[in-house]
Amino acid sequence: MTSLAPRALTALSRPTLLAPTILNARGHAAAVDPPSGSSRRYLDGDVRHDWRRSEIQRIFDAPLMETIYRAATVHRMHQDASRIQLCTLMNIKTGGCTEDCKYCSQSSSYKTPTKASRLVDIEPVLEAARQAKANGSTRFCMGAAWRDLAGRKSGFEKILKMVKEVRAMNMEVCTTLGMLSPEQAQRLKEAGLSAYNHNLDTSREFYPEVITTRSYDERLSTIEAVRAAGISVCSGGILGLGEKDEDRVGLIHEVSRLSEHPESFPVNTLVPIEGTPLEKNDPVSVQTVLRTIATARIVLPKTIIRLAAGRHTFSETEQAMAFMAGANAIFTGETMLTTPCSGWDEDKAMLSRWGLRGQRSFEDKEDVSVSSVGADAAAGVTAAA
Repeated sequence: MTSLAPRALTALSRPTLLAPTILNARGHAAAVDPPSGSSRRYLDGDVRHDWRRSEIQRIFDAPLMETIYRAATVHRMHQDASRIQLCTLMNIKTGGCTEDCKYCSQSSSYKTPTKASRLVDIEPVLEAARQAKANGSTRFCMGAAWRDLAGRKSGFEKILKMVKEVRAMNMEVCTTLGMLSPEQAQRLKEAGLSAYNHNLDTSREFYPEVITTRSYDERLSTIEAVRAAGISVCSGGILGLGEKDEDRVGLIHEVSRLSEHPESFPVNTLVPIEGTPLEKNDPVSVQTVLRTIATARIVLPKTIIRLAAGRHTFSETEQAMAFMAGANAIFTGETMLTTPCSGWDEDKAMLSRWGLRGQRSFEDKEDVSVSSVGADAAAGVTAAA
């Protein structure tokens, strides 16, 4: 028998997207119809921008274990599944935001325990970044509770300095500052910004139930400005806002249609905060989180899937299932904006127990076919820049 390379075997074994529907070995649906009028033959792992919402819905609704297995296979086609990026998020300006996001304790529309404060000075931010790097984080994110940067000239200049100094530490640096103009995005790029976070939060249809002070298209305009400036886009959503499964699918469908898939897709679960309109929302089940992660991994095969806010509510085994489903980044450190976060030592120990290791800053250029999990796990999962 002629031998085939492992990659070729993977390609032969993965389901093709042919009409009507192909069944896998157990008889479950493992493939979906191609776009209407298309004769192209699709394979799992292909990067596509023509996904139909109904295709994504069928992936989401399929038997969970089959979807996770399929997502795990896609994950290994493009990325080293033994690596998890450690990211740290710092709130550099708290509260007083004029947006009315119903989940957010930093909105001035609600009375919450979060107190408004001014933009922090540069040195405490740099010290936090140094601490994060020493603990294995390779991306440092800074968030300011602003609708936009209008009238914040001095604050923006200070943030540009923060970006430049953190980037000089050989760390990826990300910010979330609200809406951006193309000119502001360009200045952030020139300062060395690696990525900009601007979540779509949920589907276009459900969005008005959560936020009324900023439109869905305004969010997309900021993403376009970020992309045009050459900055990586970080855009995902929040589960538990009161949305339905079709809204979770709608969010994934929306980002799948962007001219480039986002570099990273955060999956947040609502942490209900006293005083916000959503404070009594029921928790999202871990099965829903896993379905969302696995579906996003299949649809966005090269994107980093970030297990973000609310992760502290899931057990270690549930988090490991999320990694199997395709999540390959976590936020770690003392806090995550205004919500709890698992600490560095706890997270590094968890990754070591599961044979996982930290990802370096910027794109990891290692050959994904070469595994050195044992050596790195023994060394303690510290990600060298």
